[in-house]
Amino acid sequence: MNSSNILVILTMLSTCCFICLAQNTPHDYLDVHNKAPAEVGVPPLCWDDTLAAYAMNYSESKIESCEMVHSGGPYGENLEEASDPEMTATDAVNFWPDDKKYYNNATNSCVQDECRHYTQVVWHDTLHLGCDKAHCTKGWTFIICSYDPPGNYVGDRP
Repeated sequence: MNSSNILVILTMLSTCCFICLAQNTPHDYLDVHNKAPAEVGVPPLCWDDTLAAYAMNYSESKIESCEMVHSGGPYGENLEEASDPEMTATDAVNFWPDDKKYYNNATNSCVQDECRHYTQVVWHDTLHLGCDKAHCTKGWTFIICSYDPPGNYVGDRP
């Protein structure tokens, strides 16, 4: 293989990697997260590398099982899994604000506890966000976002 062919192959691979990574950046997670809080007058979240490292450690622990179990750690948390190994950050995180349809603001309650992803996204005291995505060995995708300070305190409003 001549050097020009190798250069073409390396260029193609780096472009593909850039496209994949470009769809899962902190900016991608923040863009989706900050739309819902803006709609209800809550300040935007800021990316936090400590939370992202926590999320990465947890997501990597789920590579074998891809089991949807919360970490039980000190942060607020939303999880998503999908059978699509190419699910992007935007695809996954968009599910959580969509849970708004299950939240009754007048009674501060959820329909069948289905709004807690949404309420964590718009929690008024939460300031920081860190997320990660892992590809599970079973072909699924596991995504976690961690929030600090955490939200979703029973009886409190988001």
